Amino acid sequence: MISYNITTGDTLTKIFQRISGVGPDHIMADRHFVIIMSTVLCTLPLSLYRNIERLGKVSFLSMILTVIILIIVIIRAATLGPQIPTTAEAWLFAKWNAIQAVGVMSFAFICHHNSFLIYGSLEQPTLTNWIRVTHISVGSALIISAAFALASYVTFTGYTQGDIFENYCRNDNLATFGRFCFALSIITTFPLECFVTREVISNSICGRELSKVEHISITVIIVAACTALSLPYDCLGIVLELNGALSATPLIFIIPSACFLKLSPGRWYHSENLMPAFLIVLGVFVMITGLTMMGLNPQDCSHGAEMFYCNNANISATLPPV
Repeated sequence: MISYNITTGDTLTKIFQRISGVGPDHIMADRHFVIIMSTVLCTLPLSLYRNIERLGKVSFLSMILTVIILIIVIIRAATLGPQIPTTAEAWLFAKWNAIQAVGVMSFAFICHHNSFLIYGSLEQPTLTNWIRVTHISVGSALIISAAFALASYVTFTGYTQGDIFENYCRNDNLATFGRFCFALSIITTFPLECFVTREVISNSICGRELSKVEHISITVIIVAACTALSLPYDCLGIVLELNGALSATPLIFIIPSACFLKLSPGRWYHSENLMPAFLIVLGVFVMITGLTMMGLNPQDCSHGAEMFYCNNANISATLPPV
């Protein structure tokens, strides 16, 4: 949720600056103001729903917007990419900081924490339906994520930011429309994570269904805490790496595998237990190495500044309007 707020602040400020009369010093170009207003007007009201099924249409809208954004990124890869100088050794297969990318991708694909809520929202919550839903959703997410990564890196190579819309120039109308779709998609995704956090708190602390007052109070506290933490930080890449190493990697690799080994009657070296044991070792390695490399080699961040190639008159002039 913190990363979603940072993304919203980065994205909406650039959209508002395309409005006549809104300059860099305008209040609508201030990321703190934008994050607070988007929270009060959008994410908090959506997070106050009690039933996750109510967000079904919102989630479908988010999926449609994601496809539109992907199309925009691919178009810009063809029109903008050839005009941006390629960085040195841009096409080496992997560097040491690829381990940091494992944590980021783990964060992108983590869905374990809301599995029970989604399973309970199915019209027919059977194992067959659950298998079909998970394979289709995760499989499509894999294809879309790979297409985003490839198109973005082809365009910007070593200049690629943690938030790829930080790479596009502010006078790019097509990218501005993409930013709008991206911000709307992020705002509609935020409540899904809030549902999970609230459910965990209600189960572990209250141990019962929340009353209306408790439901509202806990939701407001969660959203306010995430908003407060997102205001002083404006580098998405570092937040994603930290989330990936500290939360996503244990949730994806370590904890499920450890639960499987605990419940398995055989020894860890039995054939059915070798893969979970390997995943635990892999998860610990990625977590420790990712945190170490994040400290030694933190990701560069533009902090909202215009990229150097946007000052090139030829590039700016060749960006076609929508």
